[in-house]
Parts: sequence; C-alpha cells; structure tokens
Amino acid sequence: MKKIMKATLTAASVSVALAGIALEAQAADKKILLKVPVAFATSLPGLGSPIPKVAEQVKLVSNNSIRMKVYEPGKLVAPFEILDAVSRGKINAGYTTAGYWAGKIPASPIFSAVPFGPDAGEYMAWMYYGNGLKLYQEMYDQAGYNVKVLPCAINPPETSGWFAKPIEKPEDLQGLRMRFFGLGAKVMEKLGVSTSLLPGSEIFPALEKGAIDATEFSMPAVDTRVGFHKIAKYNYFPGWHQQSTIFELLLNKDTWNQMSESQQAVMNQVCKASMADSFAEGEAKQFAVMKENVEKNNVKIMKWNDTMLEAFRTAWVDVAKEEAADDAFFKKVWDDLNGFREDYKLWGSNGYLPRQK
Repeated sequence: MKKIMKATLTAASVSVALAGIALEAQAADKKILLKVPVAFATSLPGLGSPIPKVAEQVKLVSNNSIRMKVYEPGKLVAPFEILDAVSRGKINAGYTTAGYWAGKIPASPIFSAVPFGPDAGEYMAWMYYGNGLKLYQEMYDQAGYNVKVLPCAINPPETSGWFAKPIEKPEDLQGLRMRFFGLGAKVMEKLGVSTSLLPGSEIFPALEKGAIDATEFSMPAVDTRVGFHKIAKYNYFPGWHQQSTIFELLLNKDTWNQMSESQQAVMNQVCKASMADSFAEGEAKQFAVMKENVEKNNVKIMKWNDTMLEAFRTAWVDVAKEEAADDAFFKKVWDDLNGFREDYKLWGSNGYLPRQK
C-alpha cells in the first residue's frame, strides 16, 4: 500500500510539475494579436458564427497570449481580397473559404466543396488522415502565397438553390441567371445557366432587383436569415454541389512562424475543435427552419428528380475531367481525393445504416 501511495504521489508531483512548466511556457510566449476579417457575417449560424467562438477559445487556451479581433465582412478587407491581404502582410489573418480563389488557383475549390463529393466525416478523414491537409498547404505554397492554412469549420449539406418556379428537366435551367459557388457553378454553366459568384451581402439585393433569377448560398438556417424565401419559394434539395463545405483560417506565414510551438498547437487544436462544433451546430439548426419555412413562409421543399440529378452528375464528370486536363495541381489533388474515396467506399458502404426516410 505504501508503494502504491508513493507511486501515486510521485505521479501527481510530476503532473503538477509539468503543468507548471506548461504555464511558465505560456507566460513566456510573445503576445500576438490576430486581426481577422471574415467573409461571412458572424450572425449567420454555422457560416460566420464559428469564428467568434474560435477567438474566445484561443484567448482562453493560450492563457491570453493570442487574441483575435474579428472584423465583419468589408470592415477591414473585402471578402474576395482576404487571401492577397494576408499573404502580403496587410493583415495577419482572415477567415474565409478556399472556393473563393478559383480564379487564382484552379485547385482551391477542392478544399472547400466538391460536387457529389464527400460528406463531412469522409472529408475530414481525407483532410486529417489522408493527404488532404498536406496538399492544402502545398497548394498555397506552390502558388506563391505566404500563408499558413488551418481548416477551421465544416458545414453539413447546403440547399441546392432557391428558384421562382419548379425545375423538372435540364431545359428548365436554360437562360437562368444564378448566383452559384465553386465547381458547381461550372456544372450549372454546362446546363445553360449564367452564373456569378456574389458575396453573401450582395445576393439578396441582386435577387430582389431581378439582376439574378435564382441563387444558392448556404444551409436553410442561413438562407432564411438572409431572406431568400421572400422572393423565391421553391427550395431544392439535396445540395449535390456542396455535401459539406470547409472554411479556412488563413494566417500570414511570418506571423505563424513567430508563434511558439505551444501557440501553434493552440491554433491547430482550437480549429480542430471548431470543425466538430460547427458541424454539430449546422446539423442541429436546419430542421426547425425548414419546418417554419413551409408552415409560415409558404416555401415548397423540392427534391431533385432522378433526371435532374443524373444531368448534374454527368455534367460534373465532364467538368472534373476538363479541370484536371487544364491544371496539373488540380489533377494531383483530384487523383488523391478520388483514390482515398475509392478505398473509403468499402467502409462507407458497409459501416452505416441507410438514411432514415
């Protein structure tokens, strides 16, 4: 018994000592202020709401050695300028999504959302335990951007869009003007849609003024907050273009390199925790909004028929082939993700019950 008590006391002493060393290391860390412009209003659940929580946790876990000041869209840097501003050191951090950089880096949308792509669990598996995260950083490095990227939130499926009339066949899409995101926009263009990538704050005014005929943006809880249901009453599912969406925290690499190992670990682990929390928030907040949309806002929840889903899928296969042929790094990432998904099928098709009806 004495030996056990002695061993227990020794272990406790070691734990206290290690905790003291950790606190001393934190106390010695250089204080860092991250000024973080965001691409999405923090009032939008699951879309902009994760980053204030990250800021709060980073401050607590780092023992106040890292603080984050969050700026609403356009207050410090315009949403589509965040990557360049962080890379140049105009700001030292930013919260956005890689799909916004498709015009600069063709492979970037693969790290944001993939049509007919992985759901959140499979996406994170590739990101953290496949080659996803390594390729994500490599993408920015080889493109010449001086940034460190941390996946920092992930959303469940989006709605497939808000339309003023039913869409029953591919011909019904011909000539529509629609706000659309990422690689899915290229699919829609193949089906005769004229697409534009508007930031969130500009979508409703464009829809209201008739500059666009239809739009997609995010999950029901976000879309309803923006007010699309006031104009377009046909809300389509499933979100074939974004079965899950990753959001990134970009840090200027010089700022990242100035952080201690402890501070870098804080940033990594808080962002990983945010991935879980944002997904849970997204899953929890959709069904009540969908119910309210039907009962109070006269929204019609629509499911794509098999003909439309097959048209989207066929067009996507063509888009993916074209993108891979046009850009070597896109092909590298696409081949890696496809290889992971092919292996994952054995588990994914056997491990889970069919979705409840």
